[in-house]
Amino acid sequence: MAKLPVVAIVGRPNVGKSTLFNRLVGKKLALVDDRPGVTRDRREGDAHLLGLDFRIVDTAGFETDDPQTLPGRMRAQTQAAVDQADAALFMIDSRAGIVPLDEEIAQWLRNSDTPVILVANKAEGRAGDTGVYESMALGFGDPVVFSAEHGEGLADLFDALLPHIERPDEEEDEEEDAEDGPLKLAIVGRPNAGKSTLVNKILGEQRMITGPEAGITRDSIAIDWQWTDREGNQRPIRLIDTAGLRKKAKVDDKLERLSAADTRHAIDFAEVVVLLLDATRGLEAQDLRIADQVLQEGRALVIALNKWDVAENQSSLFNGVRGALDEGLAQVKGVPLMTVSAETGKGLDMLIQVAFETRDAWSRRVTTGQLNRWFEGAVEKNPPPAPGGKRIKLRFITQAKTRPPGFVLFGTRVDQLPASYQRYLVNGIRRDLGFGAVPVRLTLRAPKNPWGDRKGGDD
Repeated sequence: MAKLPVVAIVGRPNVGKSTLFNRLVGKKLALVDDRPGVTRDRREGDAHLLGLDFRIVDTAGFETDDPQTLPGRMRAQTQAAVDQADAALFMIDSRAGIVPLDEEIAQWLRNSDTPVILVANKAEGRAGDTGVYESMALGFGDPVVFSAEHGEGLADLFDALLPHIERPDEEEDEEEDAEDGPLKLAIVGRPNAGKSTLVNKILGEQRMITGPEAGITRDSIAIDWQWTDREGNQRPIRLIDTAGLRKKAKVDDKLERLSAADTRHAIDFAEVVVLLLDATRGLEAQDLRIADQVLQEGRALVIALNKWDVAENQSSLFNGVRGALDEGLAQVKGVPLMTVSAETGKGLDMLIQVAFETRDAWSRRVTTGQLNRWFEGAVEKNPPPAPGGKRIKLRFITQAKTRPPGFVLFGTRVDQLPASYQRYLVNGIRRDLGFGAVPVRLTLRAPKNPWGDRKGGDD
């Protein structure tokens, strides 16, 4: 029987950890009392949340006493529980707001490799709104607004936990799918770039109709196929051939408009998109428009120069296309550029290998601890500017999603953070954290203040 994923509940004393534990296991296994410090040892149980099964661990309230004291030894148990968990629920009391001990726990959790989900408990009614707003500054994204006593917010807790603890055999687990599922690979480009010829060569059969006439392919055709990598492993691919995309002004036929719409839908469905260029014609403005569309949709992009076997002045051609891509796709520099021949098959294995590697980067998730260690170094090396003499304080960063990677940056006056500094951070994330040339989203967020701007400080 497969081992259940483990979730640990952490927080300072008396925020409702044991009440949540009892609700998730469906029994009153943990003692609950208004007095702090009732829970001392780790308590485990089988949790069930809207069809999601996992092992839940209730921990003692986190305190800062000497390690040799009873509270200190209890804290060591809590730390061990987090280290061994697949995810941690960091619970705060939204009615009490954020207190210094919450901030100390947050600092410790940010340096942990365990994914953290912030839970703002006791939020029934409107009494917890202030604490919910304050908790956004802790660096873990938007909190799950919750009431362990009344069972409010269970669906939101389910959504937050699902990416971290979904069972490997669940079909909807995107990160498992990224590693083991078929690579959804779409081939796009202008008409007559050789897309269908490329697909036929990869498959080793005349699966697609080809010919000198542009626009033969009208529908996006998906074909399931197995590729043998360099180690001899069979890796599944869903290969999608698409209709050629011409400049919109040249499309006046209704059927061609429908074909173009179908191609755009194929891009949405794909994980990695190969933009095929005709090396005998070089890079054209329409190619850049297609590439930009792929990146805007958040797909991973690989560019292949086809008909390389008959291209002239190959070195200058390659360097010219590389330079034009870096200039024209400034938001994602260094997109992989490959040379292939759909006629001879040269370069196709390397193209598919790079497509898998690009999907790995597109699906990558870094731990909160690793991310914030990088972030602190990046800000120390190049502090943000101070428009009008007022400092922009950048506090924390967290990865909110993958496929494409998305990050949320918390701080004060972030609405004044220059685009150049945002690019500095995004380029650093790509370069230093293994994301390569995939689309990276950065969202800026300041803690909400329900009382408006207050004078007397720059926070």
